[in-house]
Amino acid sequence: MTQLFNHQLTRSRLLCAIAVTLLSGMVPQSFAALSDYQSDLDSVSTDQGFADQDARLTALMDLIYDYKMTEYPETATWLGYLGQNNRWTDHSLVAINQRKRDSHTLLNAIKTIAITNLSDASALDYQLLHKDLSYDVAAQAFPDELMPVNQMGGVQQDLAQIIALMPTRQLTDYQDIVARLESADMLIEQTVALLKRGLKAGVTPAAITLRDVPSQVANQIFIEPLDSPLLLPFKRFPKSITIAQQAQLTARATAAYRERIVPAYTALQSFLETDYLPNAVTAVGISNLANGQAWYAHRAARSTTTELSAERIHALGLSEVARIRAAMEQVMVESGFEGDFNAFTHFLRSDPRFYFTDKADLMREYRDIAKRADAELPALFGILPRLPYGVKMIPSYAEKSQTTAYYQPGTLSMGRAGIFFANTYALDTRPKWEMEALTLHEAMPGHHLQISLAQEQSQLHPWRRDLYRITAFIEGWGLYSESLGEEMGFYQDPYSKFGQLTYEMWRAVRLVVDTGMHSLGWSRQRAIDFFIANSAKSEHDISVEIDRYIVWPGQALAYKMGELKINELRQYASRTLNENFDIREFHDRVLEAGPIPLDILEQRIKRWVASEEPSQKPEK
Repeated sequence: MTQLFNHQLTRSRLLCAIAVTLLSGMVPQSFAALSDYQSDLDSVSTDQGFADQDARLTALMDLIYDYKMTEYPETATWLGYLGQNNRWTDHSLVAINQRKRDSHTLLNAIKTIAITNLSDASALDYQLLHKDLSYDVAAQAFPDELMPVNQMGGVQQDLAQIIALMPTRQLTDYQDIVARLESADMLIEQTVALLKRGLKAGVTPAAITLRDVPSQVANQIFIEPLDSPLLLPFKRFPKSITIAQQAQLTARATAAYRERIVPAYTALQSFLETDYLPNAVTAVGISNLANGQAWYAHRAARSTTTELSAERIHALGLSEVARIRAAMEQVMVESGFEGDFNAFTHFLRSDPRFYFTDKADLMREYRDIAKRADAELPALFGILPRLPYGVKMIPSYAEKSQTTAYYQPGTLSMGRAGIFFANTYALDTRPKWEMEALTLHEAMPGHHLQISLAQEQSQLHPWRRDLYRITAFIEGWGLYSESLGEEMGFYQDPYSKFGQLTYEMWRAVRLVVDTGMHSLGWSRQRAIDFFIANSAKSEHDISVEIDRYIVWPGQALAYKMGELKINELRQYASRTLNENFDIREFHDRVLEAGPIPLDILEQRIKRWVASEEPSQKPEK
């Protein structure tokens, strides 16, 4: 506890010192590789002038990247940034408040850079960094840190996920895992402290969404330590670790699990069951919390990268729902089904022909779809990623409350492939007709293609490649990728086409129900009923989705808003360039800068289109 606590404070003070140095016009040496933090502080006082404003901005981005990796060790593990794998993020109030002060310091530092003297590439970096830091500072008006646990994540899931990502190639890797296991109880205890503080302040997720969280915690408690996913690495060692070392490491790991982790998880489970859930807020909308309307507006703006009001987004959602509903009814007629829309969706939800009865068959079909998609990519993209991907089941301890699927990025530097995780819980809620659209979204040409390409763009600063996440772009691209299925030879039968429209409808419904619950006073049941009335998705999936929107206010708005903008820009480019329009070039241009806000994407595509018009191109 003390070692981590002091380390975090030293790092935060170091940040302040270096930021002050930036303000004074000096450049700090890179401190990520230095083990002595005092020497880092000493190096700041060295007077080194900046060559130009580009170099000054790069120094600040270097600082922020190293700072984020040190303050958030789990992110460092995810990205393969070395040296942080033996620690967890410090979630004490002291550390949280220091990080808030750090955000102000960094924002003030970047404001001193003369943007007019930056190159075009650096000007974009500046624009994105300024936006991100401004959002961080604005977010401090809202107590997000008081809700560290919900059914979508928290210490009851995150610990096992991070351990699973850690390297297991050599002795030091296992020593890092043991160090994390031996300090995991502190992280769980810090989480309980934040939950108690949130409960006292009346800031909790809606009680209805927390119903499965105690069982998620219970799923991490095993009588035999080696049955826990936290200790999975200790079931198999590399040959470089001796038998004696294996025994010592396993003994420490099992002791940490029995003596620290299990008691901490047991206390968390008890607190959730006896205090937290019975007293959690019952209203589902964040607008019911203190300063809730402003809180939701902030979240919606960050998610969509627009300033559209909740009312405007809600109206846009209703318009999209009506448009997609008409297309769905047309497909229903073309299928030859005799009956109304409700009867057709009931047929799709309930007929056994649309469901697998074996998990292995479901996974085999996902992998077949993924392989068929890979073969169609060269016709649509000039540049493809090098990093491979796989298809795996969502872990059993999380599957009940998890969504239908999700993507976990890989990293070339750590030799870890990207993974498309599919949910095999309750097979009678996993219809075949949704599988093509889902695979295209999560794998290729969706998240794996876009995220891996961004990671592989060496000309981008690591902060841009690894840390800068624009949900409207990333999820908008994922949804847009579903529509590419037509051009890739998918959706050949009416049921799969209806499935693709169901997934597009799913994202349009989000605009309606998310704004409805969080800003316009909708109940959870009203949101569920609206979803059921306009979709063929199963009621289980729908309730899980609605609960996700409740605990992640605004996040679900990003998908449709991003997809609408990408489609709008494709139509603009195709219409303007006519026979000179190249879909491969368009896609490469959309993806070339990594994830960026929608307004900046629009500016870049319109500049590209202008440069491609025949009147603007020199004669050969």
